[in-house]
Amino acid sequence: MQSDWQIFITEQGAIIEEGVVRHFGDFNAELTATRDRTVLCDLSQFSLLRVSGPDAESFLQNLLSNDIREVSNGRAQYSSFNTAKGRMLASFLIWRDGEDYLLQLPVTLAESVRKKLSMYVLRAKVKITDVSNEMISLGLSGRQNLLSATELLTVHDLMDARVISLGESRFQFNIPANQATALWQQLSTLAKPAGSACWDWLNVRAGIPVIQPETQEQFVPQMANFDLIGGINFKKGCYPGQEIVARMHYLGKLKRRMYLAHVDAVARAGEDVYSASLGEQACGMLANAVPSPAGGYDVLVVMQIESHDTQIIHLGAVQGAVLNFEKLPYPLP
Repeated sequence: MQSDWQIFITEQGAIIEEGVVRHFGDFNAELTATRDRTVLCDLSQFSLLRVSGPDAESFLQNLLSNDIREVSNGRAQYSSFNTAKGRMLASFLIWRDGEDYLLQLPVTLAESVRKKLSMYVLRAKVKITDVSNEMISLGLSGRQNLLSATELLTVHDLMDARVISLGESRFQFNIPANQATALWQQLSTLAKPAGSACWDWLNVRAGIPVIQPETQEQFVPQMANFDLIGGINFKKGCYPGQEIVARMHYLGKLKRRMYLAHVDAVARAGEDVYSASLGEQACGMLANAVPSPAGGYDVLVVMQIESHDTQIIHLGAVQGAVLNFEKLPYPLP
């Protein structure tokens, strides 16, 4: 059964598949507009988990890679939930809603991660609920500075929404579902509606990885550049995988990094990449892959640093399409 929001967004021309807004009738035009103009995206590819209760802060502090105490009503953060071996089970964008914490992650992982987190509750006074139908997230991005630029990951209130700054001209609006219709109507006068993959493309270009089912338990956070985007705090206490993450940081054992690349072929998260020097042994894996306005796909690839620096890299096989690397918007060590 469709929610009131889904009924409304369908009336605006949205094509919804498996609960996710795929496009508004012309995906290629929407993708081009994402690069060149101002777009408005319904972020239904993500779910929201609400963590509430008196022990919510200490509960998350003991489980996640970042210092949850730094999340405030004015500050969001990236963080990860890892296995005991330091491998990422989920990546989050986290912000506050009053005394509660909201954790954003792909809808394809939400229920399994909610169950996994719930296993750690034990006697803690904590409740974890999926509130995706109660809270709507919208993304606004464009060359026109429709909102005043603020520091990255700052949060402020605007038009009844909690607004997170994700870049110089990229903002996420989080608003109760019963107020989302009015907000969409206001913002859509300033921007072209665009499908969810358009927002995913912006994340790829920003070098922000999002763990998918295909990439769970594949990367230690530093491999996916989480140390570079502020997703790890090396001074906080223990959490699952902390020893592995800390050892990699302090002993300098990191041999893989995440890079931005373009490939003139269809690409998918979890797909391996190869170099001639290693033959049939993969030298890396795609973390995220999204259609590019230029054709082909833009990808985030986690791979051996040495192979990146010295080899031509191919998608899927040694004879596969060549990855053309581009600069990330932040410096690599």
